[in-house]
Amino acid sequence: MVKLFIPMSLMKTRGFIVSLLFLCCSGMQSQSFEGAWQTELQNDVGTDIHYVAIFSDGFVSEASYEKESGKFSGTWGGSFEAKDGSLTYTFEFATFDSELVGSTEAVEYKFFDGKLHIEDKVWTRIDDGSPGDLAGAWLISGRMRGDEMQHVDASRPRKTMKILSGTQFQWIAYNTETKEFMGTGGGTYTTENGKYTEHIGFFSRDDSRVGASLEFDYKIKDGDWHHSGLSSKGTPIYEIWGKRTSSK
Repeated sequence: MVKLFIPMSLMKTRGFIVSLLFLCCSGMQSQSFEGAWQTELQNDVGTDIHYVAIFSDGFVSEASYEKESGKFSGTWGGSFEAKDGSLTYTFEFATFDSELVGSTEAVEYKFFDGKLHIEDKVWTRIDDGSPGDLAGAWLISGRMRGDEMQHVDASRPRKTMKILSGTQFQWIAYNTETKEFMGTGGGTYTTENGKYTEHIGFFSRDDSRVGASLEFDYKIKDGDWHHSGLSSKGTPIYEIWGKRTSSK
């Protein structure tokens, strides 16, 4: 078994990744791993770091941030496949080591006692993919520019992905070709009466946005998510997001 090791930075380690991936696949043995999971650790100065992992549609993202302040720590994610007790995963983004992007690794997994236990680390479930209407992995496919809707090629290396469980969301902008990471944000969300509301728990570009809430209109049309309202800067937006497939 791969041992979990958390160094000073809490991020520059594959041990932490392995712990998360054990969680993901372990659910296949007794319950679905779809949804969101969390754990907490302390860094070298005693600050509590909150970790949230979202698994949806064959994709995974994990983000960490300071529990009290929401100060962003790091993120990684990509696609994964579990089979015969082994998980194979491919990095699409990794803030702590961009050279991991494009690489594929595999680990064994185990699950017991209803939670994932690796040494003294325990992950607990936040939700199982419900109750939000937008659970899934999405890629932006259209964006209004002026009066014209511009198509965005979802298969290009430069991607903007949103991954949602039933209560948690994270968006990530990155490039799989250059291995560049542009930014991310996330937190909790609700979908009620045609309104999609985000409550920001972390934002890599601006910690001052933590705690803010943004409300948008949303609808599902022909399988696509139509999203409109005002951005965090107060700019009108209209976006179309398409469900992600393993080929994109």
